[in-house]
Amino acid sequence: MNAPAAVPASRGCLDAPVLRQRGQREVFCGLTGIVWLHRKMQDAFFLVVGSRTCAHLLQSAAGVMIFAEPRFGTAIMEEKDLAGLADAQDELDREVARLLARRPDIRQLFLVGSCPSEVIKLDLSRAAERLTARHAPHVRVLNYSGSGIETTFTQGEDACLAAMVPVLPATDARELLIVGALPDVVEDQFVRLFAALGVPARFLPARRRDEAPGVGPSTLFLLAQPFLGDTAAALERRGATHLAAPFPFGEEGTTLWLAAAADAFGVPTATFASVTDAPRARARQAIAAAAQTLRDRTIFFFPDSQMEVPLARFLARECGMVPLEIGTPYLHRGHLAPDLELIPAGPVLSEGQDVDLQLDRARAARPDLTVCGLGLANPLEAEGLATKWAIELVFTPVHGYEQAGDLAALFARPLRRRAALALGPASGGVEPPSAAAGRARPVPAAEVAP
Repeated sequence: MNAPAAVPASRGCLDAPVLRQRGQREVFCGLTGIVWLHRKMQDAFFLVVGSRTCAHLLQSAAGVMIFAEPRFGTAIMEEKDLAGLADAQDELDREVARLLARRPDIRQLFLVGSCPSEVIKLDLSRAAERLTARHAPHVRVLNYSGSGIETTFTQGEDACLAAMVPVLPATDARELLIVGALPDVVEDQFVRLFAALGVPARFLPARRRDEAPGVGPSTLFLLAQPFLGDTAAALERRGATHLAAPFPFGEEGTTLWLAAAADAFGVPTATFASVTDAPRARARQAIAAAAQTLRDRTIFFFPDSQMEVPLARFLARECGMVPLEIGTPYLHRGHLAPDLELIPAGPVLSEGQDVDLQLDRARAARPDLTVCGLGLANPLEAEGLATKWAIELVFTPVHGYEQAGDLAALFARPLRRRAALALGPASGGVEPPSAAAGRARPVPAAEVAP
């Protein structure tokens, strides 16, 4: 093993029962993924086939000014489209032709389905094939669903990358593929680390179409994000092999993630140490500053981004926090097993959501910090619970060694803010860890399904 990180002898939460509930849930629209994907892929354009509501969502979420030239837009479906009075395919062809004539820099065009287009069964896959034939070779047209009817918001990226996998070029080269959209600054850091280790690494998505990686039976891949189940399955169908590892959050997670690649490519232990020792030390030092605030504090995760399990591992192992419940929209044990094994036994694992029942558990536990979606944060704050917006963890660079301190600080900030305001426990301030821990209530065994 190249990474000298300590791994517990126990299996942590790997074999813990999972509380599965289905009911009302709080989710954000899958179209939101466009906000970071359009920044990552510099020659791509995301055309949402949807309603004015879809357009308003993207404008407000992305904060695009009216005179900007973003790499996304909405083909707005009017009443005549929904009523079947117009041929939606002909109208879509016309809008795409106008767009490509005005924006010759577009090399990849994604037709993104929405709730309205899926309700009327608009066949965007057929449209993508037709438009690719019409505008090739300059433009490649793909399609995926960003509908929020059945998904959580990070699955928009998963659907997008999964749509790209079948058209990636074939290769027999033994290369490492890093899968998941990362901020450019984080990707550049990983590029330098893998180059220093001597590991040939490519990234999906690439910044430009002509930089797209190849994939084949000699390809090994690491997931950079825990919500890419469909993309991983698509890569495996093309013969690629997944390297199981904790996700690269914090010093420990990043080290074990890099070590999985280093082991697969035969990197000597001495080389691994020489490359990682300095950034590991910087990460530990940066985390320690926030850990003073976080140590022994309790935390409760509502399901939102599918990042909850590796984040809980980071907070428990490196910051000394005590997870009470780790809720996630979907628990992919195959991908999350390395993280689950590292989380100390004790917290409730929950998959899916009945939001009223989960709110009852959170109120009974009264954690020091609650990680949840925007729709729950303000009501919980009004009830005296400190909260952290889950979506902020997706929009902020949090992967790797150099961002480890920033990641810890995101969780410390709400607690420090409350302490600075000098609010007492009676008005919702931060209580001593011992007081909060004394209120934590385990879920009755009858509520937990194996």
